[in-house]
Amino acid sequence: MRTLPLHPGAEGLRDDTAVMEVGGERLVLTHDAIAEGVHYRPGTDPFDIAWKLVAVNLSDLAAKGAEPLGVLIGAVLVERAERFVEGLRAVLTEYDVPLLGGDTISVSPATFGCTAIGRATSPRVPRRDGARPGDALWVTGPMGAAMLGFEAGTGTAYLRPRPRLSDGRALAAHVHAMMDVSDGLLLDASRMAEASGCTAEIRLADVPIAAGADPLRAVTWGDDYELLFAAPADFTPPVAAARIGHMTERGAVPLLLDGAAPDFPLGYQHR
Repeated sequence: MRTLPLHPGAEGLRDDTAVMEVGGERLVLTHDAIAEGVHYRPGTDPFDIAWKLVAVNLSDLAAKGAEPLGVLIGAVLVERAERFVEGLRAVLTEYDVPLLGGDTISVSPATFGCTAIGRATSPRVPRRDGARPGDALWVTGPMGAAMLGFEAGTGTAYLRPRPRLSDGRALAAHVHAMMDVSDGLLLDASRMAEASGCTAEIRLADVPIAAGADPLRAVTWGDDYELLFAAPADFTPPVAAARIGHMTERGAVPLLLDGAAPDFPLGYQHR
């Protein structure tokens, strides 16, 4: 993909969004897809599919401190399509985001796509590659809630994530780097460190963990959609967040957990 003609705002496809200057505004654009059997189980209520589809894209905007302007939806014709429409209405109403358009097709297994467009609210749009040695590493909420929901079969946290839009806007002007936790805290922290030329050092005991979740599984499972950010060591976040570690000069590996390089998968790797 990176050999294709790219807009400068795509930043070489090294982040989850692109930023474009349009009419004096900086637009933040992202597109993500969810698929049956990967992001949700077969038989999932289409209401929840619609919610998750929009929410994961709004989460990418949150990591840039962007204000959503609208979304476009690519939807598969599924049974109980009225439930998909109800879910779409619910999530768009919840976050005051209008639908701009989209298309419907028939394909199996079902795959849904969403493009979200936002407006930058900070003079500097935070990226994942801006962390610096000495920065403190923070996360806005507990890890493992999505995992517990998935395993219990209720799926509330797994299927209906809550994008941290207001937190992202409050943090954007102050942090050096920020991204949402989608594929596992350890993997995403490793990606931030790698992009920034640093090593992320995390102390597991400092990571907030959802009640009842195994800590090691919680930090590698993903789908929590909290915000992970690096900021100056003396920074006090204006939102609820836990300090989980810090960035150091790049060493042999991009991530250390309790002082050692993990010898297990850090999170969900897309094929």
